[in-house]
Amino acid sequence: MCQLWKARGDKVIGTCRTSSPELDHLGIEILDGLDVTSDEDVAGLAYWLGERRIDVLILNAGILREGGSILDASLDLKILQEQIAVNAIAPVRLARTLVSFLSAGSKIALITSRMGSIADNTSGGYYGYRMSKAALNAMGMSLARDLQARQIAVVTLHPGYVRTDMTGHAGSIDAKEAARLLTDRIDELTLATTGEFRHANGERIPW
Repeated sequence: MCQLWKARGDKVIGTCRTSSPELDHLGIEILDGLDVTSDEDVAGLAYWLGERRIDVLILNAGILREGGSILDASLDLKILQEQIAVNAIAPVRLARTLVSFLSAGSKIALITSRMGSIADNTSGGYYGYRMSKAALNAMGMSLARDLQARQIAVVTLHPGYVRTDMTGHAGSIDAKEAARLLTDRIDELTLATTGEFRHANGERIPW
């Protein structure tokens, strides 16, 4: 996504725990060493941004851990809590800190998963991941309602089953194509569609 937005001529700022040669070579501005579960790190991000403004805020950090089955008591509650901390609480921490950098016309995109859809859950399991993404989806709706009067639109997006390190490079879509589709959805976002939960391909996903 950084590569795509930079090619469009946008000023791109990327944050990460640890950078990579692929990210470093893009020629974008990078803040390395940011742990989204740390109040101190996120406060440092705000200080580092200074007087800059944000037109599009993409909250993308997430982790997936299976964590075991509740049926045989192997469910690891620490792994469940870790996923909730990163996938659900961290976006609230970031949005709370960064909303002051947004203004009328700005947009927020939350990168979620359809595994957070309760209506779409036909296979069970993945308690921590599903619960954390359902919480993120609820956050997206509340954020959309709270920021509507300030003319800031919010969308919650499922990128598809993307071939990345997180999925073991299994999946049905490449990262570049997923990034293009996500960007299309962000581009078309308006206050009239704020609060929606959509697949990157544009399909509305049930809650």
